[in-house]
Amino acid sequence: MQTYEHSVLLDMGKCTGCTTCLRHCPTEAIRIKDGHAVINSDRCIDCGECIRVCPHKAKKAVCSKLESMNRFKWKIALPAPTLYGQFDNLDDIDYVLTGLLNIGFDDVYEVSKAAELVSAYTRLYLKTDGVIKPAISSACPAVMRLIALRYPSLSDNIIHMLPPMEVAARLARERALKNHPELEPDDIGVCFISPCPAKASYVKNGFAGYESQVDEVVSISDIYFLLINAMKRETPVNTLSESGMIGIGWARSEGEATAIFNENYLAADGIENVNRVLDQIENGNIPQLEFVELNACTGGCVGGVLTMQNPFIAKARLQTLRRYLPVSQNFLSGEDSKYIPDYYLFNELPEYLPISRLSSNLAESMRMMADIQKLRECLPGIDCGSCGAPTCRAFAEDVVKGNAKLEDCLIKLHKKGD
Repeated sequence: MQTYEHSVLLDMGKCTGCTTCLRHCPTEAIRIKDGHAVINSDRCIDCGECIRVCPHKAKKAVCSKLESMNRFKWKIALPAPTLYGQFDNLDDIDYVLTGLLNIGFDDVYEVSKAAELVSAYTRLYLKTDGVIKPAISSACPAVMRLIALRYPSLSDNIIHMLPPMEVAARLARERALKNHPELEPDDIGVCFISPCPAKASYVKNGFAGYESQVDEVVSISDIYFLLINAMKRETPVNTLSESGMIGIGWARSEGEATAIFNENYLAADGIENVNRVLDQIENGNIPQLEFVELNACTGGCVGGVLTMQNPFIAKARLQTLRRYLPVSQNFLSGEDSKYIPDYYLFNELPEYLPISRLSSNLAESMRMMADIQKLRECLPGIDCGSCGAPTCRAFAEDVVKGNAKLEDCLIKLHKKGD
């Protein structure tokens, strides 16, 4: 199996082994060993929650630098709609888009425009016979990896629609080749300006055999100050924006769900809430729904760890900005409204080893499960983290797998000494 390349990494020099990240990781991918955190790459979903909560800034996201685009003759920027919420008193998206041209890009293609097209085709997708409900959005790559690792039984509920970033990248390339026939495909570079590290990992690793159309992912925080300097009020702006309220709304929680024009939906944001919703869907303990939108970050993409502004402030700014926009500038018509083009869809989901699987042998798995349960009953049950595992249940599993020793439980060891 190909090694998964992550975008969330540990700076061991800053880590004190404080266990804060240990208690917040949604897949229990972190352990404390030898006084510092260790990230299990097979479990990590690059949600960035450890970056968000680490008091010592020992976790970091690794993205490309803007200079990496210099190898291309024609450079295209794909701004996530979250970018627009980072600027105070912004009343025209074209200031941001023109600013991107001023810092060296040759063209700009709004991800929010592609989001409106994805929304339109999602409405068509949900009307297709045989779609398993509730249909779960595939837009958040952290949630997609979470489902594959922790909720594999829900894989059939996932909508097989590529995220707007990918659709935008493809359409931007096609536009560049059409408008500039002198260019070769390899001359064109596409750069996504991202609010989160999960999208950087998505681009690095591809998606179930699908190779991303994006060449580089640059964080919003890295490009923010360049844009501030380039967005001068006295400078004339180009009329570039081709998106409306629906596309801009994708930056916040419920933005994608409300765009399906169906009230029978659920939207959850924040990785802990996402886990709760997926638990309920898996258990069948949820109302009949058409569509479920899940965002790993609090507030939606505006809460990504690569942004600059408080997500609630960014959301309020976007709400103000949307008031001056049409509902959408990208409605479908004619033949386009009857069928979903192939390049909007992916065929198969990536295959990962579910984290709940203890062994490839069923009998061995059952034996290990019994041993874990037996050991769990002997542990304190207070989930203190002093052993280096997030919970007593996780510690018991580590011991049974041979990744920890029973003596690592300090409370049990102290009682034994008494």
